[in-house]
Amino acid sequence: MAAADVRSDLGAGKAALSKCAWAEARAAFERASQAGGGPEALEGLAQAAFFLDEPDLAIDAHERAYAVYRAADRAVDAARVAIALAWEYRAYRGEPAVSDGWLGRARRLLEGLGPTRERGWLALREASFALPGNPRLARERSAEAESLGRELGDIDLEMTASALTGLALVSEGEIPAGMARLDEATMAATAGEMSDPVAIGFSCCYLIFACERVRDLNRAAQWCQRLAAISAEQNVRALQAVCRAHYGTVLMLRGEWEQAEVELTDAAAVLARTPREGADAFARLAELRRRQGRSDEALSLIGQAEHHPIAVLCRAALALEGGDLEAAVDGAARYLRLHGGAIVERAPALELLAEVHGQAGHADEAMAAARALRAIADRVRTDPLLGAARHAEGSAHAAAGSSEAARQAFEDSVGLFASAGLPFEMGRARVALACSLRALGRKEAAFAEFDRAHAAFRRLQATAEERHTRQLRAGRQPKGRIQLSPREQEVLGLVVQGKTNAEIAAMLVLSEHTIHRHVANILAKLGTSSRTAAAATATEQKLI
Repeated sequence: MAAADVRSDLGAGKAALSKCAWAEARAAFERASQAGGGPEALEGLAQAAFFLDEPDLAIDAHERAYAVYRAADRAVDAARVAIALAWEYRAYRGEPAVSDGWLGRARRLLEGLGPTRERGWLALREASFALPGNPRLARERSAEAESLGRELGDIDLEMTASALTGLALVSEGEIPAGMARLDEATMAATAGEMSDPVAIGFSCCYLIFACERVRDLNRAAQWCQRLAAISAEQNVRALQAVCRAHYGTVLMLRGEWEQAEVELTDAAAVLARTPREGADAFARLAELRRRQGRSDEALSLIGQAEHHPIAVLCRAALALEGGDLEAAVDGAARYLRLHGGAIVERAPALELLAEVHGQAGHADEAMAAARALRAIADRVRTDPLLGAARHAEGSAHAAAGSSEAARQAFEDSVGLFASAGLPFEMGRARVALACSLRALGRKEAAFAEFDRAHAAFRRLQATAEERHTRQLRAGRQPKGRIQLSPREQEVLGLVVQGKTNAEIAAMLVLSEHTIHRHVANILAKLGTSSRTAAAATATEQKLI
C-alpha cells in the first residue's frame, strides 16, 4: 500500500472516531496498521476496540503501540498508551498489580517533561483508583489534574477532574461542596462543552455514584436516564451498560423490581467479560435476588463478585437472615475496611450492624452504630438516610428494652421511608414497629402494622419477608425451633420484664458478656428481630 493510502486510512480512522463510528474507525486503522501505519494506527485501533467492547484487541494493540513509541523514544506518546493500559488491565483483566506497573511506567516517562495532557490523565487515573478507600489522595491527585486542565485549556481534563474531586468530597461528607462540583462538570458534559466521550462518560458517572452514596434517588434516576441517552448517541455500549446497572439499583429501591431485573440482567450480560464493572452488576443483581427471597441465586451471583463491597454486604445480610449473627458482623466489618477513609459509604454497613447487634441484645454496640449512622445522615439530610438512622436507633432502643423509644423511632422511619418512596425498607420498618407495639401491649395496632407490611411484601413479591411477617403476626415459629435451656428461660423472663443486659448480669451474678451471649442465643432460637419481639413471642407462647 502506498504511503498516501496509509495516510488516507489514518485520516479516515480519526474522522470516524470523532463521529463515534467505532466499527468504521476499526476497519480504517486495521488497514493502516497492516500496511505499516506505525504506532498511530495501532493506538487508533486500540481506541476503536475499546468502544466496540473488544478488550483483548484493545490491550494487544496498545501494547504494540507502546513498544513502537518507546523504540522511537517518544516518551509522551508511550506514557499516554501506558495510562490507557493501566485502565484496561484493571477494568478488563482485574489485575491491579499490572495496572499499577503501567502507571509507574507512565509516571517515569513523564518526569521532567513539563505540563502535558498526559500528566493530567495520569493524575486522574491515580485519583480514580484511590476511591473509595482513600478520598484524600483522590482529591490531591484530582486537584493536580484540574490545575493542568486549566493551564492547558483542556476542558475535558479540567471538568473530569472537578467531577472526581466532587465525588471524593462527597465520600468525605462534604456534600454541598462536592455536589456543586459534580453539577458543574455534568452540565459542561451535557451542554456540549466537552468533546471526549470517555471524559463525558466519567463526569456523568461520578455524579450518579455520588447520588447513590447520599441516596438522592430521584436525582440519580434522572441522570441515569440522561447518561443512557448520551451513551446511545455516542454508541458506547459498555458505558450504557454501567448506567443501566446503577439505574437498576434505583428501580430496585423504588420497588419497581420487574424493570430492575431487566436492567440488571442486561447490564450483567454486557459487562460479564469486564471484571470490575461485571462484578458491580452481579453484586447489584444479587441484592435484588436477596430482597426477592431467592437466596440461593443471590449466593451464586455473589460468587461471581466475591470481593465487591455490595456483594460483601449482601452476603452479610443473608447471614443475618439465616441467624448467623457472627458472620453478619464480620461481613459488615469487612465492608467498612474496604471503604477505608470514606465516610458516606459507611452508612449501609452501619445500618446492618445496628440491626445485628439489636437482634443479639447488644444495646451499647447497636447504639454506637446508630449514632455513627446518625452523624452521616445529619450531614447528608436525605429522607432515605434519615429513615435508616431512625430505624437503627429503634433497633438500639429495642435491644435496651426501651419499647416506647423504639416505637417512636420505628414510626419515624416508616414515615421517612414512605416519603422517600422505598417500599421494601418501609415494610421492614413496619414489622419492627409492630413488634414494638406488641411489646407495649398494643396488640390491635401491632396487627394493623403487620398487615400493612405483609401487603407491601406481597405486592413486591418479597417472599421471605412476607413469610417472616406472617409468622411474627401469628406469634408462631417453625416447629421444633424453640428449645431454651433453663438459664435461657431465666434470662428471657428478665428480658420480658424490660431489664437491660447490665441489670440482668447484676441480678444473676454473671458477666455482661455472658448475658449478651445468652440473649443472642435466645433471639436466634426464637427467630425474632429484637428483644421486644422476643418478649412478645415469649408471652404469647407461654415460654416462661
